[in-house]
Amino acid sequence: MKSPASASWKAPLKFRMPTAENLIPIRLDIEVDGQRYKDAFTWNPYDPDSEVVMFAKRTVKDLKLSPGFLPQIVQSIQSQLATFRSYEGQDMYVGDKIIPIKLDLQVNHIVIRDQFLWDLNNFDSDPEEFARTLCKDLGIEDPEVEPAIAFAIREQLYEIAIQNVTTARENRISKKGRRAAEHFTPSKASGAALDLMKLFSFGSSVVREGKLVLRESI
Repeated sequence: MKSPASASWKAPLKFRMPTAENLIPIRLDIEVDGQRYKDAFTWNPYDPDSEVVMFAKRTVKDLKLSPGFLPQIVQSIQSQLATFRSYEGQDMYVGDKIIPIKLDLQVNHIVIRDQFLWDLNNFDSDPEEFARTLCKDLGIEDPEVEPAIAFAIREQLYEIAIQNVTTARENRISKKGRRAAEHFTPSKASGAALDLMKLFSFGSSVVREGKLVLRESI
């Protein structure tokens, strides 16, 4: 992984995914006339909206889904993109945060359980690269496992990014309500995060803790 990008823990940033590519996780779970379509993938929120319609048409055709899936796929993707875009331009409080990412996945006959630490201040981090390296190290050849791992990481990072917007908003409200000069006292949690930053400041954005469990499901 590349070295963490410099960022001030006191200053909020503008909302974005804390990764090199600003890709967002999209989940689809649609049922029409007894047929069910489930999928999970990442999407570039800056692609033209026409790409959504093209994707939906191609999916319906390739999977031989009924025509009723087309508008629902388009609506679901556009709705999730609209949610992401609603946060754009808002302040996002990151701080010196190293957070745990947990994997608990079953893809076909492979089960992966793992936990590792991720540096939110490293905007050069790449979940796809991490997933590719992990699969290579474990000798996993199933092509569906790598994107599933990357998606799981991005989904958790996305949720945290949204939480960071809420934190920044609450901080602004708190400051407006307390105009009196008060000294900021770091919490134990933030102190622990700073200690982790010092402990793992060797140029990596990912640190594994605990043991990875990989097994073939029966």
